[in-house]
Amino acid sequence: MIQVLATALTVVAVAAALWALVLAVLDHPITLRTKPTLGLAGVVLLLEVGLLVQAVIGVVALLGSDRELDRATFAGYLVGVAVVLPLGAVWSVAERSRWGAGVLTVTCLSVPVMVLRLNQLWAGHG
Repeated sequence: MIQVLATALTVVAVAAALWALVLAVLDHPITLRTKPTLGLAGVVLLLEVGLLVQAVIGVVALLGSDRELDRATFAGYLVGVAVVLPLGAVWSVAERSRWGAGVLTVTCLSVPVMVLRLNQLWAGHG
């Protein structure tokens, strides 16, 4: 695992979560028709690209490593963190109330938790 990438993904995910939380508090649905929601969509897209890069790097590192770790759990977290973000993003766009932004907030906050767990697994603590 590349620690710099994990840190960058965590920072971007927290920033996106805060952005979505502000939209939820201001009662703005995620419509993709306004500059704030389009900007947030761009950040979420950037985050997803980073998660896909992390997944590829993680699988390559997993296959080339002789570390003692639960390979199935590690691979599951790699795939899970890359899948949960687009699912939450689609749900947030489909929800036409402020709770769409709330869904995106929770989804973005799940990314740092899963990245932390990936780091724990890679370090052999789990």
